[in-house]
Amino acid sequence: MNHHYKALDNRQVFTPFFLAMVAIAALGTVFLLIRFISGMGAVSNLSGGYPWGIWVVYDIVVGTAFACGGYALAITVYVFNKGQYHPLVRPALLTSLLGYGFAGFGAFVDMGRYWNAYNIFNPWQMNPNAVMLEVGLCVATYVMVLAIEFSPAVLEWLRKQTGWQVRADAWRKVLDKSLFFFIALGILLPTMHQSSLGSFMIAMGHKIHPLWQTWHLQPLLALLSAWAMGFAIVIFEGSMVTNGFNRHSESHLFAGLGKIIRGLIVAFLAVRFGYLLVMGKLGAMFAFDLGCLMFWIETALFIYPLVVLSSEAKRGNGKHLLYAAVSLLLAGALYRFDAYLITYNPGPGYTYFPALPELVMTIATVATEIAVFLFVVKKFPVLPREDHAAA
Repeated sequence: MNHHYKALDNRQVFTPFFLAMVAIAALGTVFLLIRFISGMGAVSNLSGGYPWGIWVVYDIVVGTAFACGGYALAITVYVFNKGQYHPLVRPALLTSLLGYGFAGFGAFVDMGRYWNAYNIFNPWQMNPNAVMLEVGLCVATYVMVLAIEFSPAVLEWLRKQTGWQVRADAWRKVLDKSLFFFIALGILLPTMHQSSLGSFMIAMGHKIHPLWQTWHLQPLLALLSAWAMGFAIVIFEGSMVTNGFNRHSESHLFAGLGKIIRGLIVAFLAVRFGYLLVMGKLGAMFAFDLGCLMFWIETALFIYPLVVLSSEAKRGNGKHLLYAAVSLLLAGALYRFDAYLITYNPGPGYTYFPALPELVMTIATVATEIAVFLFVVKKFPVLPREDHAAA
């Protein structure tokens, strides 16, 4: 059994903050019920020009990138054999499981005819040329893979329950023999669907602003930014846990991730600016319009962590690492929001701003993820033992 992780079972679950998250989640559930009873139009401002609103853009396009911590660490630990980061894997897997799970649910909520959702798994109804099919199948499969990868934490908890030790040990032996296969799938599937999220923008053609429409390079940019955001969310989540639960800092581990993030940001900016230069689009960066403004805000958010993480002193400082991670997460989120919503142009006659229920349900999704994360880390062995993390 793995004794490197422990539950925070000495911590109270129902804190005021936890109850506040539950209250927000409950409010979102009210609007969710209205959506399923009265239809999409009762709670959203979606239209033929904007069939995808904040639910799809946040839950699927941004949310899955936020949930790439498990994916990024799996590549680092299991492909590049950087075992020193193994203490960070299990909390990253939990974050990924929650992020992708809610992304899948968000897609279901956003379906106009949600009762036909099962057809995505029906071979006779599949369109093999659709990017959406590949994303949907990959996300659904990856959620199951993440659940299996996270199951050792559940089995360790189950082992301590009366009468379950023998069964838990037997299941763990079976799992240990096949876990390598699921780890491999856990690397392959996000690579496929994160790149396909970039392909969505290719399919949208000239509706995407010239500063974001990089055509055949979209999959690469989507992957680079998702990897960077995955490492950033590991630093962010770890910093919040350190401060919230008064644990020892893991900055010595985060500093190494900072070097990786720095390289990914350089690659992302080089590809993006290189394309704009080669294709003669540099003039759009100085057009003094909304697209120009959002582009430079986004670029500044990418450059700040690059500057911070290029300093060895700041890279070893927990506060600076947190600021850099937050800036990078905002940059990656804005990159996606800019392309899919803010500068998106479906043609004349269409406008979109999220309705209040859309905003509440989106915030409720975040609150639910936070509440579930807090509950799980207090009940299941997810966080690394502080002596092991320090080692």
